Amino acid sequence: MVVHTATPLAESISPPERVWYASYGSNMHMDRLATYLAGGTPPGAARTYPGCRDHRAPERSIAVELEGCLYFATESPVWTGGRGFYDPTAPGRTRGRAHLVTVGQMSDIAAQEMYEEPGADLDLTTALRDGRDELGPGRYETLICPGTIDGIPMLTFTAPWSLKDVEVLNPSGAYLRYLAGGLLESGPWEEQDIADYLAACPGAAGNWTAAQVRELLTADELPRFRDAGS
Repeated sequence: MVVHTATPLAESISPPERVWYASYGSNMHMDRLATYLAGGTPPGAARTYPGCRDHRAPERSIAVELEGCLYFATESPVWTGGRGFYDPTAPGRTRGRAHLVTVGQMSDIAAQEMYEEPGADLDLTTALRDGRDELGPGRYETLICPGTIDGIPMLTFTAPWSLKDVEVLNPSGAYLRYLAGGLLESGPWEEQDIADYLAACPGAAGNWTAAQVRELLTADELPRFRDAGS
């Protein structure tokens, strides 16, 4: 399986019909993404998602690596540890899974990430021109366009702050296991490689060793989650 990287934006792009929605967190799992698309309640969850106006599955899903750093910060009431965020300006590489969806689906996924009702298309003009658009102050309300894949823009969400502006926080074992499982499902990465990657991310670094992260993948009890966000 090929790991794709984005071609940086060279100039403003006309509004497309389709985009790559890149997830570096829980929506790497196809069953989790399905609840955003078709509506429903993920296993063990308390929140029910209304779904997108268009319930179709992604046209394609591919493994990606983004320029920038995955880090953990802000207390999650569900995972009881730091949440995953993406800083495109920090040194490093962030692994994830990009789903080829319509602009309407991307907009409705974004609305559900932001705890809003889906139903209106996002104006992507600023993000496609500048590579960034702060849609609101919330944790996942900043839209990032790292570039294009096959001429189609890739978009993801993160916090409005950068890594240097926030105190990192140790993620829980359940959250790390879920991310590791998503990476296993998403791309060609092996267990040890994934463990090395997650253990080195700010927030996890110094709190988790690669060996401990790898052990999470073989633990008997599966983590239960409610609302992990991106």
